[in-house]
Amino acid sequence: MDEMITAISERSKSDPGLAALVDEAKELAEVYVIVRQRQKGCDGMGELATIKEEFRDVVNRLIQYGKEKKYIPEVISYDIDSIADEITKKQGPL
Repeated sequence: MDEMITAISERSKSDPGLAALVDEAKELAEVYVIVRQRQKGCDGMGELATIKEEFRDVVNRLIQYGKEKKYIPEVISYDIDSIADEITKKQGPL
């Protein structure tokens, strides 16, 4: 997972389309992680589900873009929570 994020990060420095997706993913990852940490029991589940789907959508667009440009392999599986955690751990741009 970290290898994919590193590859995308490196490519985003010279690809404005990818850089825009990376910025969107980072912003949503930060919000998702905060909402996930603050969610208690059933309270906030709707907000959590909504932001998770928004984040999953941008990650899927990011992966599709990366595949089309041959930045990442054609076959990839991921855990949305792990990606959010990895992205938020990175300092500065992905």
